[in-house]
Amino acid sequence: MSQTESQKSYQESYPTSVRNQVKRRHDRGFYDHAIVHRILDSSMLCHVSYVIDGQPYCTPTFFWREGTKLYWHGSSASRMLRNQARGERVCLTVAHLDSLVLARCGFNHSADYRAVMAFGTAYLVTDPAEKERAVVAMVDRFFPDRTASLRASNFQEIKATSFIAMEIEEASAKVRAKGVADDDEDYELPIYAERIPVRTVLGAPEPCPRLLDGVSRPATLNGYSEGRLLEDALRDAYFVEYPNG
Repeated sequence: MSQTESQKSYQESYPTSVRNQVKRRHDRGFYDHAIVHRILDSSMLCHVSYVIDGQPYCTPTFFWREGTKLYWHGSSASRMLRNQARGERVCLTVAHLDSLVLARCGFNHSADYRAVMAFGTAYLVTDPAEKERAVVAMVDRFFPDRTASLRASNFQEIKATSFIAMEIEEASAKVRAKGVADDDEDYELPIYAERIPVRTVLGAPEPCPRLLDGVSRPATLNGYSEGRLLEDALRDAYFVEYPNG
């Protein structure tokens, strides 16, 4: 994607429909690419919902974004992937819990959050060039340039792995970021209320005990340093791999 295309993409919004339109608290709903993509890029875990023989399923899995396309992968024997390889419609969701909100009334207890629902038609990646990119991207999207230093994936590993892609046809984000929001009269009550921030923070790296002598942590992993927010590390890694968005 060129810089011009990237700038255009981030000025655009996903179309709304009965599937993705935020109806309850519509003031919290967003459809523009910039907000939807930022929430997606701040996570590596999603949940994919689909239906097999009338039975709904929801599977957690790692994923990544390339422009307006989402990718995930798994075992070629996976029931989920075999179903989605047939071109089934799916819904992919990502959610971040940002704070716990304790109000002066039970019904006003809440949470601050960011969430995305994305809809599209899944397909099996069969194009050799696209699959080759996916084999690299499943690592380098999160850990830039790491694939170049790894043992090459062998034929059996690639054969046993299926990659699924989905062009985002519709998507919406829903965001709450207001903390305590009580009824006006409740602020006069002698009841304690607060907002408790929630963050996923990286711990200290723990080197493998079987490292060979002289093997040290590469500088390319400096973005994953102790005390850093995971979502910041993930977003930075995304723009190393996809500088144009």
